[in-house]
Amino acid sequence: MLTDELQTLARRAEDAIQNTKSVKELDDLSIELLGRKGALTTALRGLASVSAEERPKIGALANEIKQKLETRIAVQRSQLAELGMAERLQQEREDVTEPGTLPVHGHLHLMTQAMNEITDIFARAGFTRMRFPEVEWDWYAFEALNMPKDHPARDDWETFFMEAPEHEQSGKMILTPHTTSGTARLLEAQELPIRVINIAKTYRRQIDMTHTPMFHQFDGVYVDRGVTVANLLGILDYFVKEFFGHDRKTRIRPYHFRFTEPSFEVDISCGVCAGTGFIGKDKCRTCKRGWLELGGAGMVHPNVLKAAKLDPKVYSAALFGFGVERTYMMKEGLTLGDIRLLYKNDVRFLEQF
Repeated sequence: MLTDELQTLARRAEDAIQNTKSVKELDDLSIELLGRKGALTTALRGLASVSAEERPKIGALANEIKQKLETRIAVQRSQLAELGMAERLQQEREDVTEPGTLPVHGHLHLMTQAMNEITDIFARAGFTRMRFPEVEWDWYAFEALNMPKDHPARDDWETFFMEAPEHEQSGKMILTPHTTSGTARLLEAQELPIRVINIAKTYRRQIDMTHTPMFHQFDGVYVDRGVTVANLLGILDYFVKEFFGHDRKTRIRPYHFRFTEPSFEVDISCGVCAGTGFIGKDKCRTCKRGWLELGGAGMVHPNVLKAAKLDPKVYSAALFGFGVERTYMMKEGLTLGDIRLLYKNDVRFLEQF
């Protein structure tokens, strides 16, 4: 009878479901039992030969069997999934006692490295590092530094002037064109003696292979009674030997800066040819003459001291200023065709330092 056939199918199906070992095997069995061409559908084709009175009973039995099998399959699927997860956890269990893989660590930008080293060198000489505004007044950047109103540096094509109201006494607002403006602020404060190093960003309207509109400078100033050029030379020689090496030498050449008198250009001996200007019989390609230009220095001009209401007959001051980028490249012997490469964030370049 069809009723017996359906009950036998149900018992065998439950046994088969119970014996499945994986979710995939269970899914295949589910299709074999309950699919459109599955065993239950095939068995119900015998309804055509059953009397009209028996058909409702057999139909109800078939639905009951189908629901029980669906429920049994769902329970078995859940159990198999849990077993599979437990097996994977057992197989993929990590040994937490093994050393892990360290994350990739970055490092400070080479300009930051240079500024930190410069700060440490001058700290050992008794200089304190201070920082001053990157947005400055015309007075501190030019007027207080003995620069007349028609000086080329005060031209719109050299300095970034801000679209802001002018200050009654300090003039126009600008982006700091040089760190020497910090010296003007220090002198105005008159907390003497002064021995300060100022390292900061500066801004000028120049951009090409050797200039960037934002770059770094460091200015050092030593103010006290009786400060002389000898003190300045001692400071310069100390820095050069500490930063570039104890075999390097320093020299100064007369120059002209508005805010120092006397003024000097500072040179250091070439590290490639040891200051000889020659490598063997050939001229050194790095320096040509045995010396490399480092930056500017001098004794603070009396007019600058007067602008800060200091008596130049009582106080004197040594001042020097260099570009951080140029100083670092001279130390490392870098040959950069374009200084802008320092700020292009090319990891292939930055990872070398």
